[in-house]
Amino acid sequence: MKIMSFNVLCWGREEHSFESRVPLVVKRIREQMPDILGTQESHIEWMDNICAGLPEYTYVGAGRDDGKDKGEFSPVFYRKDLYESEENGTFWLSETPEVPSKSWESACTRICTWTILRNKETGARFAAVNTHLDHVSEEARVKGIQLVVDKINTFTDLPVFCTGDFNTYEDSEAYRIMTSGVMADVKYLAADSDNGNTFTGFDPEATKNDSPIDFIFVKKDCVKVNSYKILRDDIDGQMPSDHYAIISEVEI
Repeated sequence: MKIMSFNVLCWGREEHSFESRVPLVVKRIREQMPDILGTQESHIEWMDNICAGLPEYTYVGAGRDDGKDKGEFSPVFYRKDLYESEENGTFWLSETPEVPSKSWESACTRICTWTILRNKETGARFAAVNTHLDHVSEEARVKGIQLVVDKINTFTDLPVFCTGDFNTYEDSEAYRIMTSGVMADVKYLAADSDNGNTFTGFDPEATKNDSPIDFIFVKKDCVKVNSYKILRDDIDGQMPSDHYAIISEVEI
């Protein structure tokens, strides 16, 4: 299986406008054709355009502002020819996770979307989780990721994949919480791995050797990780987003 995470940048402007980057993002995803894909900063126009450009996929998720289609999504896309969603949901990274809300001095409303997918051919089931932590409040990141981990821990008998823009580095408390239990960073499990930053601000030289802030985590006792790659190549001389997409090939 291929697991991909990609912050597509909600809007952008001028030469990096949303409209100009749609075909680049679609092409980047089509190059890889992942089994599951977690995107971040995906407003409803992104959702519609990704589905139109990649009809092989469908998704679960909701807009963070109203639980419907307003505001950014943190969706889980999946190959609809291969999988079906048995259960799914979205919760808010706040003190009231069941309703649109924010807490802990979070600059933005933040969410997490999850689904249990079943392989149509084999019947095998696994959970996929996608989130986007706050970029300002450390408390919001720490308490938000604890909510994500608490949800992951409910999938007791299933392999789990967690993708996201965590807006934090590997030496942070949020990263420690994420990797101190059943989950591990594919970067350190992969037989063929990569290293480097994933946020560029459209300037790949500015942060070339820094730690990533986008991650793929897996339940380490259920999954063999063959590779982890940061997709740095431009497309026709242009960068699809201010983040690099990341991808991991795994075996359950």
